Amino acid sequence: MISRRNFLTVLLVCCLTFCGWLNLTPSADALGGKLPAINQAAPEFSLPTNTNDGKVALSDLRWKWVVLYFYPKDFTSGCTIEARRFQEDLPKYIDKNTQIIGVSADDVDSHAEFCDSEGLKFPLLADTTGAVSKAYGSWMSFISSRHTFIIDPQGNLRETFVKVNPNIHSQEVLARLTELQAAS
Repeated sequence: MISRRNFLTVLLVCCLTFCGWLNLTPSADALGGKLPAINQAAPEFSLPTNTNDGKVALSDLRWKWVVLYFYPKDFTSGCTIEARRFQEDLPKYIDKNTQIIGVSADDVDSHAEFCDSEGLKFPLLADTTGAVSKAYGSWMSFISSRHTFIIDPQGNLRETFVKVNPNIHSQEVLARLTELQAAS
């Protein structure tokens, strides 16, 4: 039986996803707050992960491009589709020296179960307090908004996506990543 909290969470996620599809989300200030500035240092983070590495910090990835995507909740339809698309395209990201990282407020155990069930081979980070989501303008009360950020190997934020369609998002990110890498 589904608990009231889980029902309300799923309902909220569905509403946010629907609004995103209708492009009702503002772009300058996202629903989650003020977005960090493009071409400035990306907010630093260090969060627990579902993998055996224990924690992932942005500073540990300075030699790679990073696709940092925030999503509302493990096992929901839009989040599952988005994660599957990133997983399908993972070899293309690896060829581009790019690390994909997913972030939500779910705990490490939920992330581990989600990765196992979907065959995900990239880390999901547990932002249970919402501190990192807030720093990236992606926090809404108790869940992360669906936003994605491209960060270059020097740790600078190069692109922000706030109107995300989970079905095609990975392809959009790959296209923009290709443009950014060609320009640098």
